[in-house]
Amino acid sequence: MISKNELTKIVGKENVSDAKSVLLKYSSDYSLVPPGIPDFVVWPTGSTQVSEVINAANATGVPVVPVSSQVHFNGGAIPRQGGIVMDLSKMNRILEIDEDLKKVRIEAGVTWGQLAEELAKKGMRPLMPLMPPANRSVLSDFLDREVPTNTVYDYGEPMQGFEVVWPNSEPFRLGSASVNGYPDSGSHGGNPSGPGIDFYRFVQGAQGTMGVVTWTNLKVLFQTKKDKVYFAAVDDLPYVQEFLYRILPRRVGQEVLLLNRVDLAAIVAQGFPKDFERLRSTLPPWTLVLVVSGFERRPDEKIAYEEKFLKETVRNEFRKLSLDEALPGFPGLGDRMLSLLRNPWPADGPYWKNRWQGASQSLFFIARPEKSQQFVEIVEKVAPKHGYPIADIGSYIQPIEHNRACQIEFTFFYDARDAAAKARIAALVKDAAKALMNEGALFTRPYGDLAPLVYDRAAGYVAALKRVKKIFDPNNIMNPGNLCF
Repeated sequence: MISKNELTKIVGKENVSDAKSVLLKYSSDYSLVPPGIPDFVVWPTGSTQVSEVINAANATGVPVVPVSSQVHFNGGAIPRQGGIVMDLSKMNRILEIDEDLKKVRIEAGVTWGQLAEELAKKGMRPLMPLMPPANRSVLSDFLDREVPTNTVYDYGEPMQGFEVVWPNSEPFRLGSASVNGYPDSGSHGGNPSGPGIDFYRFVQGAQGTMGVVTWTNLKVLFQTKKDKVYFAAVDDLPYVQEFLYRILPRRVGQEVLLLNRVDLAAIVAQGFPKDFERLRSTLPPWTLVLVVSGFERRPDEKIAYEEKFLKETVRNEFRKLSLDEALPGFPGLGDRMLSLLRNPWPADGPYWKNRWQGASQSLFFIARPEKSQQFVEIVEKVAPKHGYPIADIGSYIQPIEHNRACQIEFTFFYDARDAAAKARIAALVKDAAKALMNEGALFTRPYGDLAPLVYDRAAGYVAALKRVKKIFDPNNIMNPGNLCF
């Protein structure tokens, strides 16, 4: 077993703790995954210390669980077998903002609130998933393959070159970050893929089982000069998906998403429960949110072109769809929605998914857009069997890369103080996942009880993963107990 004294020599007395109150903070998160208590928490301040901690853990066979965020939802950072939680939150420098290449280089502990604030000073903004918590690590979300709300293919993979410390304690730079002299090399890391093999997908979705990413390059955007937000009340998902198939491959729209009445009410309600219940009872079953934007060059012309195409498409092909700048009965929603989509969720209050009942559990997967209605019906069939009302299910559909695919997410809200409710939600999520997988849902991020469900159906893939894991982490110290390891 590793000693506190040994860790102190590596990171300093102020950056290691075994206090019970500290360990408890890292033992659980917002998920339904059972808690696990670490033996130590360390806060390295650079990649050299990361390497030295991993090297010491290898020598003693102690598990290492890397985290970089203050907020976790899925159980991937719970120390299932004790050991060392390596918290990278003190590695929170924004190392470089490159306006010419539209990229930013950040350390693992940089949060969404921090990054958004610094980019705004340069007239830029980050690519974001749907309203991430301001105090959540940016790197955590992109390592977890969170899907950005921007549907344009160019931004489908925001991560570029980065540095990872492998489980054998060796630092390694990927893609163009691996060239001699980086970051002062001629390319400045502009090409994420070369030279050689780019291992970025090797650590994505790995939940810290394959190494510790210390910094990364991310694509970013310049702020728009002009925006218009359009809404459509939707009660026919297949119909609106055909509409999205028609417009998104033409690169029309910046942020495009579908929210059912529960999720939209949870996001925009001014108060709970009164305003939330009013919205939940009066909003349409689904709302399409579509933002058209103009950038530095000819913003009015770009928006006029997209508006013309949208109006002609609705008039000639989708007459049942009413696309307007206001959602009838909800004045001012456009400006509010744009602000919500372009900024992290404030850290001074409950996260939007936890505003209603205090806790929630989400089930998300990748699917073909034309099957979205079928998946909704599957969940609505499973939920009542576990005593969960269909009217309480939150749903969110995010088109991916011009609608070639989509992420479908269902959220089940519950009272975290009610143990029986937690048990019902856990059983519901597991049964729903089985039913969805049987119909082709692709769970690319299996957490907790979902991991064995997914990996039991992919024997060849699991065998390959285990062979690779054995090469990179022969002592199995990196977050053991997760994925299939």
